[in-house]
Amino acid sequence: MCYGAIAAVRNVDLDVEEGEIVALLGPNGAGKTSLISAIAGVVPLASGTVKLGGDDVSSLAVEEIVHRGVSVTPEGRRVFADLTVHENLILGAATRNDPQGIATDIERMFAMFPILGERSAVHAKTLSGGEQQMLAIARSLMSGPKMMILDEPSLGLAPRIVEQIFELMTDLRDQGLTMLVVEQNAAEALAFADRAYVMSSGECVYSGAAGELAHSEELISHYLGDGVA
Repeated sequence: MCYGAIAAVRNVDLDVEEGEIVALLGPNGAGKTSLISAIAGVVPLASGTVKLGGDDVSSLAVEEIVHRGVSVTPEGRRVFADLTVHENLILGAATRNDPQGIATDIERMFAMFPILGERSAVHAKTLSGGEQQMLAIARSLMSGPKMMILDEPSLGLAPRIVEQIFELMTDLRDQGLTMLVVEQNAAEALAFADRAYVMSSGECVYSGAAGELAHSEELISHYLGDGVA
């Protein structure tokens, strides 16, 4: 995958199995966001393929990839600030055509995130950072994904909210949702992920069980700095 003449990601072979959480780790500029942008169809591939359930989806538009069951919760939340919480959730279901199912899922989101139910009629810009992150995740879930990609879900959040977000992701995994999670908070990510990949300078330098990486002082010190306690 290239930006102009610059190869942002090279020689990466990444697998996410059904029903697991995979953490994608690495320092700033490692290529993590570029990689998930390519997986989601946001940027074109220069080479290689992206497969979903065995089907090659490399050339599909973002909307079609969403329709096939992949959702992305972007870095920085990016909620629709001037729309209400409820309207944000409706937009999350834009690829669906089942009004009753959408209404049911909105109520499910409000049960999962009670604060969103309490504030359903207020503009998203009035929410706290943690509440906006909850809304961003709920909006992604409204498309009915089989796999969810989350880019830096803990960024800028208080430790208490980070813990809540990671507990939620573990619960979703236990319900059968597959997740690829980009994180700079390596300690938290490795504590809940099943497997992990580490990227550096656009390439994958480690793949394996999250628990093994958490106990590898050499990998941590070389690629993740003090991100793991």
